Amino acid sequence: MAHGENAPLNITPGAIRFNTDSMKLEYFRIGSEGGSTSSYAGIGTQAAGEWVQITTDTPDIQTGGTRGLIAGGYDGSSQSDVIDYINVDTTGNAIDFGDMTTAGQNIGGGSASRTRGISGGMATPSVVDTIEFITIASTGGSVNFGDLTDNRTQLANFSNSTRSVFAGGNDPSSLDIIDYITIASTGDAKDFGDLIHGGGGQQAACASPTRGLIMRANTPTNSEMEFVTISTQGNGVDFGDSHLQQGGAGGGSNVVRGIFAGGYKSPATSYNNISYVTIATLGNSTDFGDLTYSSGELCGLASPTRIAWGSRLSPGNGRDDTIQYLQIMTLGNTVDFGNLTDGRSGAAGISNGHGGLG
Repeated sequence: MAHGENAPLNITPGAIRFNTDSMKLEYFRIGSEGGSTSSYAGIGTQAAGEWVQITTDTPDIQTGGTRGLIAGGYDGSSQSDVIDYINVDTTGNAIDFGDMTTAGQNIGGGSASRTRGISGGMATPSVVDTIEFITIASTGGSVNFGDLTDNRTQLANFSNSTRSVFAGGNDPSSLDIIDYITIASTGDAKDFGDLIHGGGGQQAACASPTRGLIMRANTPTNSEMEFVTISTQGNGVDFGDSHLQQGGAGGGSNVVRGIFAGGYKSPATSYNNISYVTIATLGNSTDFGDLTYSSGELCGLASPTRIAWGSRLSPGNGRDDTIQYLQIMTLGNTVDFGNLTDGRSGAAGISNGHGGLG
């Protein structure tokens, strides 16, 4: 919503506005993410619809297809500053992109606009509040962006094309705070609100242009999910439950479907399960299929049609360099994609084709 604007009440579908926060043109549509009018319930005084950015570029224009970046992590002996990249729309091995300003693991990330990738919070091994950014279409190192409102790690991070949101985390105890930044600028994060289910638990996240969805493991047998409306500020709202415990899972989405893959219950037990939800609705998750490799601390790299999963922890086998992928709208198991330049886990996953970008 543009700065100082009241919530929409009676807006004609197809109306166009200029958003003074994002400096972008937007149009109003009834329903959400391809659903019918009834699939998107109004929240409070907001209309049962959404403002959607009118895009004039795509990942194909920017980078010849969706570019996915895997930044940092832990290789079994030390924190990593390595940044790799892949073309999510093809298969093959990752290529060196550059280095982070700070080596770290359990990074809050990642999120992105079409041009800029964001990561925030990490263990170096001390817990820090650093936010970094990269220019996705180029190669090279990351640059300091600013600081979170609190030192923390293992947080959830998601975005639309304008705003990046950081939710929860550990410092080392669980934190329920939510921060946000404007991606196109630099500077310190600002307070957004609070999570209702608490932080910690190595949270996973995904987004549509309207909603950010956070999944957190809360018991050995199930996980809680909540969402926020990215363009506003406020506390989380209950979404439903994951039917599987997935602490340390990897999240990703297109504009319609959010997917959570892998995770673990303890250092000795990892999961190969994959679950999904429809972001525009509320409800519990549904089984999607299985990972080729049981994995924790995954990062998801999403395009409009597929998600590649990298940065893998396999308890008992350590960290490895495998990348696997799936087709978002087709249920089933993952398929081998290729390999990272270095085996590690707990990295940030960034792409310029994720669901928050429309």
